[in-house]
Amino acid sequence: MARVDPLLRMIVQQGGTEMVLVAGQAPRLFHGKTQLRLFLPPMSAGLLKDMVVPLVPPDQTAAFEAEGRVDFEHRDPELGVFGVELAPDEGFTVRLRRAEQAAEPSAPPPEPAAEADEAPAPRPARAPRRRGNDARVLYGLLEAATQRGASDLHLADNEQAQIRVGGRLRPLEVDAPDDVRLLVGPLLDEAAHKEIEAGRSVDRAVALPGGQRFRLNVYRCAQGWAAALRVLRREAPRLPELNLPVDLSALAERPHGLVVVCGPTGAGKTTTCAALTRHALETRGGLLVTLEQPVEYAFDAPPGALVRQREVGRHVVDFATGLRDALREDPDLLLVGEMRDPETIELALTAAETGHLVLTTLHARSAASAIERIVDAYPPSRQPWIRGQLAGVLEAVVAQRLLPRADGAGRVPAVEVLRATHNVSNLVREGRTAHLQSALQAGRDAGMVVMEKSLADLVRRGVVALADAVSAAADAASLADYLR
Repeated sequence: MARVDPLLRMIVQQGGTEMVLVAGQAPRLFHGKTQLRLFLPPMSAGLLKDMVVPLVPPDQTAAFEAEGRVDFEHRDPELGVFGVELAPDEGFTVRLRRAEQAAEPSAPPPEPAAEADEAPAPRPARAPRRRGNDARVLYGLLEAATQRGASDLHLADNEQAQIRVGGRLRPLEVDAPDDVRLLVGPLLDEAAHKEIEAGRSVDRAVALPGGQRFRLNVYRCAQGWAAALRVLRREAPRLPELNLPVDLSALAERPHGLVVVCGPTGAGKTTTCAALTRHALETRGGLLVTLEQPVEYAFDAPPGALVRQREVGRHVVDFATGLRDALREDPDLLLVGEMRDPETIELALTAAETGHLVLTTLHARSAASAIERIVDAYPPSRQPWIRGQLAGVLEAVVAQRLLPRADGAGRVPAVEVLRATHNVSNLVREGRTAHLQSALQAGRDAGMVVMEKSLADLVRRGVVALADAVSAAADAASLADYLR
């Protein structure tokens, strides 16, 4: 897929005839001479060139390099024919002109950019709405959410949009359609629509033309259709950028084994896993195979490394199938988005046992509960065998929370780290998970961290309010002891 395709698709979806992109200026979309509303950030000349210069026909490349100007035709099998004009005007200018599509049904009249108080023509058989019914409105909501520093955007039928800032929900004071299907429908294929109507949710990655990416989850609820969109970074962060209270880099440098990052939804598990993966690629190289739903961070392959990212539901049918395939693809490092079922867990353990480093996430409140959840995924007759296999491959469990900063400037992580020492491995093998908390408290010299100790440190430094630390602690009495 060409990098310019999201812009071409936007022209088609919004009934536009021409898009004008000038370096450093907000893109403009027109239907004839009427400017349509468009919510896109300015793009640099470098980004524009990266998007459109690869489309220049080979026989016109020399002329473009000499004069900085070219006009050609680009044919997309799905979107149709477009005229593309590149010019050095105002730094760098791109014009994308949509050719007439004879076979396409006529589009509804475009919305004017001004005179917003003018009543639109009635459109029968449409749900009530406050604004337009195409993807440009969703892009505008996403842009507004990111400008306000949101980590998530929540939408539901007949409800005001909500954003999560600093861990807390608040209304997004931007008008939006009452029907979520009109917003997200253009981003989903027919199979996804059937999944949602059947009572299942659908995960997708959404990218704005400017490069900002989001994770989209669409589902049905009592209100009707609903969607949750998580703001994603353009690239995986480095470990120091996470401001973790303990250095986890040694975990990513292990030659093999299993590293589990756990915590509730929104605790930053995926981001920590991505940072560990990036560190592993940069320090040890090798072949990385990822299994994600959807792909959230794009990994660059440094010298001596290869990256193969696979999306469940798009490149592979499910996590278990992808893991089974990966064992035949000569990987050194495996990133598994989530261990969700017994088969995926067993294959991840096998991969770690056969000489691979496996990084994965799990929904569990603490390190001890993560161990219990892995074992409890199996019937009692198989649990002794699973405990033995897990004890043999486990490197560490990192339990994570994100808490609002006391000064209101975002969120800060608190972590619990359980390292697989000889004592810990024996406790796992023997099923004595109740004793893991004692092992954590006694394992400071082995690099272990107790969650309540991490929370107490944040409170003592004035980074986190005491009330927030108490709500995140599994043992309030232990937290009080560390605060003395």
